Amino acid sequence: MSDLSKLTLAGARDALRRGETTSVELTETFLKEIEGARALNAFVHHTPEIALEQAKAADARIGAGDAPAMCGLPIGIKDLFCTKGVPSQAGSAILEGFKPEYESTVSANLFDAGAVMLGKLNMDEFAMGSSNETSVYGNAVNPWKIDERELTPGGSSGGSAAAVAADLCLAATGTDTGGSIRQPAAFTGITGIKPTYGRCSRWGVVAFASSLDQAGPMTKDVRDAAIMLEAMCSYDAKDSTSANLPVPNFEAMLTGDIKGKTIGIPKEYRLDGMPGEIEKLWADGIAMMKDAGAKIVDISLPHTKYALPAYYVIAPAEASSNLARYDGVRYGHRATLDAGDGITEMYEKTRAEGFGLEVQRRVMIGTYVLSAGFYDAYYNRARRVRTLIKKDFDDVFAAGVDAILTPATPSAAFGLGEMVDADPVQMYLNDVFTVTVNLAGLPGIAVPTGVDSKGLPLALQLIGKPWEEGDLLNTAYALEQAAGFVAKPDKWW
Repeated sequence: MSDLSKLTLAGARDALRRGETTSVELTETFLKEIEGARALNAFVHHTPEIALEQAKAADARIGAGDAPAMCGLPIGIKDLFCTKGVPSQAGSAILEGFKPEYESTVSANLFDAGAVMLGKLNMDEFAMGSSNETSVYGNAVNPWKIDERELTPGGSSGGSAAAVAADLCLAATGTDTGGSIRQPAAFTGITGIKPTYGRCSRWGVVAFASSLDQAGPMTKDVRDAAIMLEAMCSYDAKDSTSANLPVPNFEAMLTGDIKGKTIGIPKEYRLDGMPGEIEKLWADGIAMMKDAGAKIVDISLPHTKYALPAYYVIAPAEASSNLARYDGVRYGHRATLDAGDGITEMYEKTRAEGFGLEVQRRVMIGTYVLSAGFYDAYYNRARRVRTLIKKDFDDVFAAGVDAILTPATPSAAFGLGEMVDADPVQMYLNDVFTVTVNLAGLPGIAVPTGVDSKGLPLALQLIGKPWEEGDLLNTAYALEQAAGFVAKPDKWW
C-alpha cells in the first residue's frame, strides 16, 4: 500500500486484518515521517526500539487471529502519561530525568489492546497553557501555516494535535482540564473528545487539577475517536473517581441517524465581538443538524459568564496542592546548593529553577485563593458557582435536550509568540467555550467543520449528557458527514 501515513485508525486496522500491510511496515513508515518532521517539534521522546518490538508482537497476534481493537496501530502518547522506563516529564524541567517504574492505566489499556507507542508528545508544562509555549522542550508548531508565519497547535495537548494533523501517527492521547483536547483539535483540523469525568482513569497521569483532568483521544475523524476511546476507558480501583460502568462499543453506535434528537443552542455563547466567521460556522452547523433531522431549540445556561473566573480559581488551587510534591527530594531536578543552605533553600531554589513562569503564576494564584482569609471569598465561592453551572446543564438535559452545539474556539489558530507578552487573561480567553464542560464533568467533542478566510481550520463543539459518549459520538459523526471537512495542511516541514 502507498501513503500508509495517510490512513485513518480504522483504515489501518482494516488493512492490517486484510493482510495488506504489517504493523512493522506501518511503524517504520511513521518513524520515518517523525524523523522528517523535526521542525514541528511534536515528538519530544522517541521510542523506535519499543515501537518496533510492539509492532512485531502485534503482527504475531494478528497472524494468530488474536487482534484486539488497537492491535498494531502506531500512536503517540502525551508526555503527561507515565510510561514505564520512558521519560515522562509533563513538559517540565522539574521532572528532568524521571523515568517511571509503572505504566499509567490509560496507556496500559492501549498497549493491552495492541497499540504501538512511537514516542512521547510535546505539551504545555504540567498542561498549563493554550498554545504549547510553556513547554520545557520549546513549542510544538502547527502543521497549518499562513505564508511564513508559524502558528500555535493549541494547548496543552499541542504536540498530540500537531502529530495527528501532520500524519506522524495514526492517533494520540491527550488530556483535557479546561479544553486541552478540544482547543488544539480545533486549531489543527482534527477530532478530539473529552469523555465524562471518571470514564478514563487518571492513575499515572501527572496531575494538574484533579477534579477537572480527563484523558481522551485525538484522532483524524470521529470513527477513530470512537475506536480509541473504547480502548482507553476502564474502571480502575486505583483512581477513586473512576466510574464502575460498562464501556460500550462506541464504533457500533455510529449510525449517523440523529432524526428526532434535540440539539440545544445556548444564547450565552453568543459573545460580544465574536468574529463573523465563527458566527457563520455556528449557523452552518445548526443548519446541518436541522437538515439531518434534529430539532433545534434555543436554551439558556445562565451561569456561563462565571465559568472562566471560577475555573481560574479552582484549577490553580488544585494545581498548587498537586505540585507541592515536586521538591527535588525523591526524583527529578534538584538545584545546586550553596554552603550553608538548608532544606528550605533547597525547596525554594529547586522550584524556582524547575517550574516555568506560567506554572509559578498558577501555583501562586492557587496558594493565594486557598490561604486563610481568602478561602471563602475565592475558592468556596468558585465551588458554589461550579455547582450552579452543573445545574444549568442538568436542567437543560432534563428538559429533553440530547446535545448542545457551540463553537469550539473563539478564533482559528493564532501566531506563535503573539500572546506570550500579552495579558495572561487574553490567553485564558481561548478556553471560553470549553471550561464549562470540565466544570460540569460532561463529555465534549470538537469536530472540524470549515475553514476561515485564510484557509485555517475551524471547529464546532458538541456537549453531551454524562456517560452518553456513544450518543455524542454519533451526533458528532452526523455533523462530520454533513460538513464533509477534508482539508489538510500543505507539507512544508
